[in-house]
Amino acid sequence: MASGKSFITAFILALTFSSMSLSLAARHLMQTTTPNLPNIPSLPKPTLPPMPSIPTLPKANVPPLPTIPSLPKPTLPPLPSIPTMPTVPQLNIPPLPATSILPNIPSLPTIPTTMPSIPFLSPPPSTSSP
Repeated sequence: MASGKSFITAFILALTFSSMSLSLAARHLMQTTTPNLPNIPSLPKPTLPPMPSIPTLPKANVPPLPTIPSLPKPTLPPLPSIPTMPTVPQLNIPPLPATSILPNIPSLPTIPTTMPSIPFLSPPPSTSSP
């Protein structure tokens, strides 16, 4: 177990020293002055040639559109006439029988609205235990 503890201690010690050297290096960089950069000479600006002009195209002579020839109108044959329907002979229907008076319908029975009491459905007598 002692070797494990000493290993952890050595690791923490090495980590501490490495962070100390990093902080010292950062402090050194902060305290240094920036070097003077050399001046960049100005370059001449190139001049572009003028854009060429667009030539005008000659107008083309378009021939006139051809005309659609007129076709003769077809004549349709006349529609056939509807044939006449043959006449149906008239049937002699016997007269309807005379209506008789319907018999009287008895009235519906009435439903009782009161409930009869049933005496034998009373609760049983209770038995008392000593």
